[in-house]
Amino acid sequence: MGRYVIRRLLQMIPVFIGATLLIFLMVNVMGDPIQGLCGNKACDPATAAQLRREFGLDKPVWQQYLTYMGHVFEGNFGTAFNGQPVIDLMAAAFPVTIRLTIVAIIFEIIIGIALGVVTGLRRGRPVDTTVLLLTLVVISVPTFVTGLLIQLLLGVEWNVISPSVSPEAPFNELIVPGLVLASVSLAYVTRLTRTSIAENRRADYVRTAIAKGLPRRRVVVRHLLRNSLIPVVTFIGTDIGSLMGGAIVTERIFNIHGVGYQLYQGILRQNSQTVVGFVTVLVLVFLVANLLVDLLYAVLDPRIRYA
Repeated sequence: MGRYVIRRLLQMIPVFIGATLLIFLMVNVMGDPIQGLCGNKACDPATAAQLRREFGLDKPVWQQYLTYMGHVFEGNFGTAFNGQPVIDLMAAAFPVTIRLTIVAIIFEIIIGIALGVVTGLRRGRPVDTTVLLLTLVVISVPTFVTGLLIQLLLGVEWNVISPSVSPEAPFNELIVPGLVLASVSLAYVTRLTRTSIAENRRADYVRTAIAKGLPRRRVVVRHLLRNSLIPVVTFIGTDIGSLMGGAIVTERIFNIHGVGYQLYQGILRQNSQTVVGFVTVLVLVFLVANLLVDLLYAVLDPRIRYA
């Protein structure tokens, strides 16, 4: 196991470098961040040249990337064009988005897996058909429609929740936004769990456990569910990074100042330092989540061994 972890960590290095290089090139080559500082008017040539020297944009792109990576390994993600260190923006935004992601993941695990087990065990029955139709509707409706509809009904019409989240964003205020953020992923988890349960239900080891006279609950929980969770865990593990980076719409609807909000502001103002810094951290989140998912396989299935 130890050698496998070391090997995976070494494999993550070129992936991290390649992903950050691609992001850096896309952000810095496809737009002019200096023009974004000047607004709708054209920048004065002397002012533009001074700003380029100040932010190191007058150097070749490859040299800018090496400078940026050197700062990253020092724990410095640069300075935004408004003079605020990017690390300070991260310190304020990531805790909020992490709390929002935790709420969304909890909804995925509890509701998604529970509905998937119920429908998988009752495949073809009315409850199975109803859940399939509901998940299809959730997948088909865009997140911004779902979020605005819930905000309108619960926050404005019925006054059950606050239409927006306070700047502190405590867990109790993130329940509804977390449900909106997790809605599409929850539907996929439900369908994935249902399919896996239905397939493994006909496996030989399940028939053997039933023939031995084991209680139904033990057969479902200890044998059927445990082996059926591998594809579900894979999806949820990769979905963590997607939820953190894809929370732009949800955070805009509920006025949550998290990672999505900062990315939106950075793209809107062509603030390349902010966008590259935040996406770099999200790449690390993806890589670590994938490693943890691979290690969790051995816990779910004892037949899996890592050399």
